[in-house]
Amino acid sequence: MELNKCSRCGAFYTTSNNVCPNCVPKDNCDQLTLKNFLAENEMPASMEALSADTGISVKNLNRYLADSDINICL
Repeated sequence: MELNKCSRCGAFYTTSNNVCPNCVPKDNCDQLTLKNFLAENEMPASMEALSADTGISVKNLNRYLADSDINICL
């Protein structure tokens, strides 16, 4: 059994996801918020502006945008 550290909260867990089971619903909600925001608005000039507009931390935005499983057209 391999121990992983949650990318979102820092807790240790044993599943194969990037985040712990407690953070999966939060990540799903943030990803949906991000997708909806980008579908309805132009991409802001900076990650800080995108964070302010969506309420999602820059750290998590970077994770979502770098994740190959997320298909966001920028």
